[in-house]
Amino acid sequence: MTLSFSVITPSYNQGQFIERTIKSVLNQAGVEFEYIVCDGGSTDHTLAILQKYEAYLRWYSEPDGGQADAVNKGIRNTTGNIIAWINSDDIYYPGTFEKIRAIFTNHPEVQALYGRADWIEADNTPLKEYPTRSWSYQRLKQECFLCQPAVFFRRSLVEQYGDLDVSLNYCLDYELWLRYGKHVSFLYVPDKLAGSRMYAANKTIAQSLAAHCETNIMLSSKFGIVPGSWLVGYALVKTEMDSGISRFDTTRTYEFLTLLVRTALLELFKHNKPALLKMGPKMLFWLLFPNLAWFRRENIVHLI
Repeated sequence: MTLSFSVITPSYNQGQFIERTIKSVLNQAGVEFEYIVCDGGSTDHTLAILQKYEAYLRWYSEPDGGQADAVNKGIRNTTGNIIAWINSDDIYYPGTFEKIRAIFTNHPEVQALYGRADWIEADNTPLKEYPTRSWSYQRLKQECFLCQPAVFFRRSLVEQYGDLDVSLNYCLDYELWLRYGKHVSFLYVPDKLAGSRMYAANKTIAQSLAAHCETNIMLSSKFGIVPGSWLVGYALVKTEMDSGISRFDTTRTYEFLTLLVRTALLELFKHNKPALLKMGPKMLFWLLFPNLAWFRRENIVHLI
């Protein structure tokens, strides 16, 4: 059986980026795919761009219930064997679909896979590589190491385990990977497949505290407890917001770490006491040696 792709792009007021997303899809050669853009009623110039490419894709623009609802509509209105979901500010790298089709064709047992990816700037310049890891469901509970546009899965997973949770605004992809990963192992592909755009207005950055809150609530609901790494991540963002001190400000390292440790210990005490016993001593050690080089890493959570 020839595998076909259903490519789905949820969209809302991303006129500055969506044409690059569309071109990155349409430039995928040698693979049969259908492409649908589910726009939530954009008021910028998005619709003019969609009209420009309507000979090559399907689109509609109407109010929806958010990103998850838009992706679900796209899944319901397509028929391809493989689901490829890419947001309207991200891009695929050339040749991605050919690589993915070959893997799914040659390995019918594979239900979902993911590859490496870059964080890219507004002008498409690679900023740095996304911190992808080899597959481990237990590790996935601790951190989301899958980059959403670099994940592909068979439609049969949607039919068996459901589509996106429309109640979620930030961690909708992460929740889906956790739900599917409970039943199937994802194949890790060591090739770069996509670029995920990072910029100030990106909702994950602009609303990072709300994103962490939603993720922690989702994890608590799913597993009955919030993993310690996510509680420390929440504390990290909250400390920056409440104190106005950047984690990169080496002139105020000790002050920042003092506030971070206090906030993190409180969150661990409230939500995960076993993790407190494991992680607490490590964080207290930070205060004894605040000027060690590893305190200046971007993501303190990975030190746990």
